[in-house]
Amino acid sequence: MTVSATAKAAHPSLSPLDKGVPGTISEVTIEAVADQRWSLLREDIPLPAAVIKQDALRHNREWMKSFLEDSGMALAPHGKTTMCPALFDMQLDDGAWAITVATAHQLQVARAFGYSRIFFANQLIGKSAIDYVMRELANDPAFEFFCLVDDLSNVEALASAARAATLGRPMKVLVELGYVGGRTGCRTVEQAMTLARAVHASGTLALAGIEGFEGLIRGSSNTETLAQVESLLGTMVELAERCASQQLFAEGTVLLSAGGSSFFDVVATRLSAARLDRKTRILLRSGCYITHDSVLYVRAMDAMRERNSTLADSHGGLEPALEVWAYVQSRPEAEKAIVGFGKRDISYDDLPVALSWYRPDGGMTAPQPVPAGYVVTRLNDQHCHLSLPASSPLRVGDLIGFGISHPCLTFDKWRVIHLVDPSYRVTGSIRTYF
Repeated sequence: MTVSATAKAAHPSLSPLDKGVPGTISEVTIEAVADQRWSLLREDIPLPAAVIKQDALRHNREWMKSFLEDSGMALAPHGKTTMCPALFDMQLDDGAWAITVATAHQLQVARAFGYSRIFFANQLIGKSAIDYVMRELANDPAFEFFCLVDDLSNVEALASAARAATLGRPMKVLVELGYVGGRTGCRTVEQAMTLARAVHASGTLALAGIEGFEGLIRGSSNTETLAQVESLLGTMVELAERCASQQLFAEGTVLLSAGGSSFFDVVATRLSAARLDRKTRILLRSGCYITHDSVLYVRAMDAMRERNSTLADSHGGLEPALEVWAYVQSRPEAEKAIVGFGKRDISYDDLPVALSWYRPDGGMTAPQPVPAGYVVTRLNDQHCHLSLPASSPLRVGDLIGFGISHPCLTFDKWRVIHLVDPSYRVTGSIRTYF
């Protein structure tokens, strides 16, 4: 996929209006950030601040590239994870086939930055969003757009809008297959087949493939979860083979797409088993791999290690790259510290974990690992409650770095995130567009 350089939007300069940016500057362009020679440990930037360790970022990119090469899979990383065009560009440089989005706003951001192949992992609903897509398709022959359908009335609405827009080419859709109790998607193969036939008969829509999302499946054990995931993927294959046998797919490569973030190996194995007598592209949409995390996806990799240790540990496995740093704000009790960050700064569906600490005036040459016994017990808007041993040396003014859980819900709290080297010197900054 190519990105039009002329279409790319300009990133606004950093200013004191951005959280995590020094109040002593007026403005600094993104390109000039490295020249400022800021250091987190030297306290050049106000805390809390979110940082990405560039070495871990590079490692995770290489891990994914190797996995895709070995498995023959394609990747359309979910842009909603980071909403960061700078990271999108890295993923495209690594060979990503497309960028995935899920809302009209995310789509508009991706188009503003010139991305020309977009996978919309949702039904396209509402006049404003549909009109926007039809306009983009009409005005840009190079724009490739794919969206999901799981409802007949939506198929009819899209077909009607495409007909009115006189696009001169069909609009590409994938039938979404879900599961009982899950989120979106047809609940049965028969329901999905009815939808596929309606797409095929519409005249203005093209059935480009089959999609499903396994990421929210949770059984009572890893074994039960795996069985349910495999069941959904197997049903997707059944649906795809039936659509192929009835010649419902449009011309070209058929897409079989799943989320994959926790089940890279399972998606690759199960969807590759489809026999369609057609060229097929197995498309992952993982977005979280690029920064990984310290809780949620660590658990997912542990589960993968139980079933596929070779993949989980290949090239050293994925590494947590995203951290939030803050000051010890108060030490009100012997076994309690209050740290200066909270729900407005970090994800909290799983509580963060303390990783490293540093005392600016303490003669330390580098951050030290936080030992066992330091536990985040709750978060307020701007405060973190940290339980610790009474003998802990932590005092007001010390810096602590925290590992996050669920990257999506940390990225969305920052307009600016700094890239840092192993010494926590700022080597650049990236912008998000939530």
